[in-house]
Amino acid sequence: MGLGTKMKVDLCIIFVSIALLSSPVFSDLIISKVDRRIDLTSHIVRITSTIKVENEGNEPVSDFVVAFPDKQSKHLAFLSANHNEGKGKKKSHGASLPVKSVQSEGMPKSLTSYSISLLKKLVKGESLTLEVLAVFAHFLKPFPEEVSQGDFQLVVFQDSAYYLSPYAVRVQTVIVKLPDARVESYTKLENSKAQGSEIKYGPYENQSPFSYSPIVVHFEYNKPYAVAQKLVREIEISHWGNVQITEHYNLVHGGAVLKGEFSRLDHQMTSHTKGASAFSRLLAKLPPRAHSVYFRDEIGNISTSNLRSDLKKTELEIEPRYPLLGGWKTFFTFGYGLPLKDYLFEAEEKRFVDISFGSPIDELVVDELVVKVVLPEGSSDLSVSVPFSVEQLEETKLSHLDISGRPVVVLRKTNAVPEHNQHFQVYYKFNCLSLLREPLMLISGFFFLFVACIAYSHADFSISKSSASYLAKLQWDEVLSIIQQLENIINRCLTIHEKLEASLSELSRTGNVQACKAARKAADSLLKELSKELKPLLTTLQSSPQAAQIFPKVEELVAKERELQERLITKHSIVVDCYEKKVSGREIENRVAPHQQKITALKHEVDDLLEYMDEI
Repeated sequence: MGLGTKMKVDLCIIFVSIALLSSPVFSDLIISKVDRRIDLTSHIVRITSTIKVENEGNEPVSDFVVAFPDKQSKHLAFLSANHNEGKGKKKSHGASLPVKSVQSEGMPKSLTSYSISLLKKLVKGESLTLEVLAVFAHFLKPFPEEVSQGDFQLVVFQDSAYYLSPYAVRVQTVIVKLPDARVESYTKLENSKAQGSEIKYGPYENQSPFSYSPIVVHFEYNKPYAVAQKLVREIEISHWGNVQITEHYNLVHGGAVLKGEFSRLDHQMTSHTKGASAFSRLLAKLPPRAHSVYFRDEIGNISTSNLRSDLKKTELEIEPRYPLLGGWKTFFTFGYGLPLKDYLFEAEEKRFVDISFGSPIDELVVDELVVKVVLPEGSSDLSVSVPFSVEQLEETKLSHLDISGRPVVVLRKTNAVPEHNQHFQVYYKFNCLSLLREPLMLISGFFFLFVACIAYSHADFSISKSSASYLAKLQWDEVLSIIQQLENIINRCLTIHEKLEASLSELSRTGNVQACKAARKAADSLLKELSKELKPLLTTLQSSPQAAQIFPKVEELVAKERELQERLITKHSIVVDCYEKKVSGREIENRVAPHQQKITALKHEVDDLLEYMDEI
């Protein structure tokens, strides 16, 4: 059974059960026209339905019901509705209409229904136009589920060509917008055609309630499939004029899983032609006056990202340390500051913070979003206003110079999409006298420090310079000084090692063998000079009684570093020789693999010994 046949059978089972269980309990309303536009240009599926509704019954109607199959509704992340008026390109106007989940009488159990409250009751003979936006996460399924590094990514979308509704529909059309014209296959029905990157179904006329016609679209999708399994946004409010935002990401490539091994060389050589589903950059749109932007991961700061700023926007181009392929994860943090006056306001007896809720990264699905608003110490009477449902908690955070801790409002949202990046408000009371608490603590601390310094300056803690303990201390200080010099030389050697390995990366990028040989020659010369500097230091340590216990570790460190030098030079020679003979990238990796394993082990051993020296 092929992909299209299997999908159609599944959808038929769903919709046949709907048709058998349904009853015409919504017959007072008629949908005279519905135009749906399904946007598949992102891995976040957006379905916009423009619906013209008429009341043909005798009773006024104040609610309109929309329904989704259970298999579809479990992916529903955001649902909104607006009144739509005008001709041509229609625009919704006014506030969003209230939407709530309901258990409508007569609705099949295999459907999830939502009720949209109209601004005014729709009486007999009247009509109105609604624009309903449904946003789905994790709805595009990779097929196949595993791809090799050089393959393009294919995904599957399934829905119905008919608008699934408890109301009869007179005229309807649906347009499926794809990222480009590369379509593997799609369901062909009557009045269906593909033109460029769009597939159109319809018009279809006079469909009864719960009509269906399953469609499956199998197409190529190679844009970033970014999913944050967890995102923690901490918004810290300081009444000294700053809002500090820190965001912690647990990011995963949610597309087709990588099959087989990954080759960095192949990725660099073919990243623009094959394997386009891998991504190495994300764009975060920050507020215009963002400042002090930083980006780091568990290792440290990452300097490969770009920041562009002007009067209207600030854009941060995030580039992790390695490209993300299907199923790969990365953890990183970025933060920035904002001017407080742009986000803090006063209302009656309270202050309130008005700031955005979701992630600033484009087209990111967040499985679990935790927003923490840290208020100044002394804040009280907290309340929150969020334009959608969230789980709300309160906790306390202790920071520098805090006594009782700062109150924290914790908001949790699952299945968050860019449409959730709306402004929300946190209201609280704050006494301005509380601002004096930290300055008074600092003044008191400095006062007692100065008193202690005065007392210390008048005390005599000197030790006789002729005592044995004083002489032993001098000798030990001399040993520590020599060890520090030795560590500095070793660290300089390690820096040369890094430059030597960097020349190999540059060789893979440019193919300039002569430049790589010159880098090895320069490194070899510098390492020999540093080796000469080590000899007198080792001789002095060996003759010092105070260094008897530490000297074996020093000898081991020097020996490990020299062995590491030899391995790196050998690896460098092999790679350069292979490039001169035009050996393939896979063969190069196989030849240097044994040396690379030993190099990695030696690096760990040298780092452990240096750490041991630091603790002396």
